[in-house]
Amino acid sequence: MELATIKRVYFVGIGGIGMSAIARYFSKRGLLVAGYDRTKTLLTSTLEDEQIEISYADNWETIPSPFKEADDQTLIVYTPAIPKSSAILTYFQNQGHALQKRSQVLGLISQGMYCIAVAGTHGKTTTSGMIAHILTASGFGCTAFLGGILTNYQSNVLYGKNDVVVVEADEYDRSFLTLHPDVAVITAMDADHLDIYGDAGQLEESFQLFAGQLKEEGKIFVREGLPVGGITYSASGDHAAMLRAHNIKAEGADFIFDFEDGYTRISKICLSMPGRHNVENAVAAIGVALSLGISPSRIKKALESFKGVKRRFEKIVTTASHIYIDDYAHHPEELKACFEAVRTMYPEKKLTVIFQPHLFSRTKDFAVEFAEVLSKVDELILLEIYPAREMPMEGVSGQWLMDQIRLENKCLLTKEEALEKIDRQRPSLLLTVGAGDIDTLVAPLKKIMSHA
Repeated sequence: MELATIKRVYFVGIGGIGMSAIARYFSKRGLLVAGYDRTKTLLTSTLEDEQIEISYADNWETIPSPFKEADDQTLIVYTPAIPKSSAILTYFQNQGHALQKRSQVLGLISQGMYCIAVAGTHGKTTTSGMIAHILTASGFGCTAFLGGILTNYQSNVLYGKNDVVVVEADEYDRSFLTLHPDVAVITAMDADHLDIYGDAGQLEESFQLFAGQLKEEGKIFVREGLPVGGITYSASGDHAAMLRAHNIKAEGADFIFDFEDGYTRISKICLSMPGRHNVENAVAAIGVALSLGISPSRIKKALESFKGVKRRFEKIVTTASHIYIDDYAHHPEELKACFEAVRTMYPEKKLTVIFQPHLFSRTKDFAVEFAEVLSKVDELILLEIYPAREMPMEGVSGQWLMDQIRLENKCLLTKEEALEKIDRQRPSLLLTVGAGDIDTLVAPLKKIMSHA
């Protein structure tokens, strides 16, 4: 299908963060856009405010008539998170529509553009967001499709006037193999999505295939220690890395560091996103920006104005007596980095964590690692596992995980019970983490903690 011939786009699963970005892009270009999603959310309400028609019933009769007939002007986009039994998905298949995954459409859009693709089992949303912001704030410009809402723009899509596009290269379902980037970044390759890959070796092989799709004359930035060749970067003080962060210091909620690559030094960069892992993400973003010819002074100024990504260490409440932070962390390594950042900033405060595990398969595959990292908080409120696209697994439950956590102050609660407990306790330092629907607790918890 040719991009130039498309006039109508329907999204099956439009409420997903990646799907909604593409929906907004096509709507901005003047195409007719509509979609379906299971649940009405703040994001889908925003899309509706932008004149995108959305239905919340999985019924083919809710599909607007302009999208029903299969032709070369109508594009149907779906996410693998939608069940194959979906009535709307089945209708489009039976009508002879050519269905495209979100990743395939990103490949179609980025074709013929200068593509910067950021891959990694974690860190890719923050890193791609940093790159997109540096390019935009410096005046270089770019279009960007992101897996999170950038606080600076209150959006997950940016519109540029040049031919540069920044995309997240998603490893789930091997989606990133539809991309052929000019510049690539690999932030992490920790085992994940083993329901798709089977084992860590298959995941590693997939990342290597992604690296092999780099265009001729292209550049790839790889976090030091990963088994992929490229320009290495690090924030660990490892002198073997080609791009490095030095003199890292925590000053309140900010991290100060120097950047060096053997040719360029940028001193005393002030990053408002705490944690060494975010300094490392910034090092990669600086490397990409320098490779595009953006001046060090403009890079520093842009990076220092970066306000972060929604649900990536987002400070919801900060008063003299109470702190509440929300984060998307849902993998043991992400939880570890998040907890370390919180402890660095507030070493004297008791840390209360509400965690919602995401997927039965991930909980089962990493139960030992989850139990270990969750045992290091002061108080844990565990929610039941969020199933997302999965059916329940026998023997895998919140209680099953809870029994493995070596912590005295722990409990398994519903979301409603968790709100009641926080309302009674009013902890001085609260952290919510998870990738399911735990974000529905943010607004009520903000109200509770703001008046604590």
